[in-house]
Amino acid sequence: MPVSLIPSFLTYCFVLCITPGPANLCILSTALRFGRQAALRQWRGLFTGYFIVAMLSVLISYFLGSVLHQYTALLTWVGAAYLLWLAWHTFRSSGLASDEKEAAAPGFVTGMLVNLTNVKVILFCLTALSTFVLPYSKSFWSLLAVGLFLPFTGPVANFVWLFSGAALQKLFMNHRRAADILCAAALALCAVSLVLPR
Repeated sequence: MPVSLIPSFLTYCFVLCITPGPANLCILSTALRFGRQAALRQWRGLFTGYFIVAMLSVLISYFLGSVLHQYTALLTWVGAAYLLWLAWHTFRSSGLASDEKEAAAPGFVTGMLVNLTNVKVILFCLTALSTFVLPYSKSFWSLLAVGLFLPFTGPVANFVWLFSGAALQKLFMNHRRAADILCAAALALCAVSLVLPR
């Protein structure tokens, strides 16, 4: 990647990672409902899932390159369906009693599965590599260098959402149902925006 593209690449990373998506909304919801410790357990899983997706994206980009673009539309619909499932799960979880919620607190595995199936992360990684690296270098080492950087973008943005949720937890304790409905609605909006024509 030419040095002149680094500001564009970093802007791309910031905007896509800080905006609402499945991982950010899940970590916010977990922090609001269960507090910082449960959210940190989930965050470790988010990071691990993100790292696995980034490394798989490096391998896929290296071996398949431009062939990937024909599958973007399919991945978009799969991602939209996944986001709607998350929205429904978030909406339904707001009716659980306190004891059930504590038992159902998401952990490492949940966080990892969120990012392993997160089409936003998959498309983000593949787009970053195919847009900012492949046109300038076909080297595996160039792809790997960028691929190793990517897991430090999304999960760092997840921290913003995690600590915001933890800071707002007491405020939302009396408004838990409304917060869950708002998170579910935001996930559904993300799903719709994925498939609407632009």
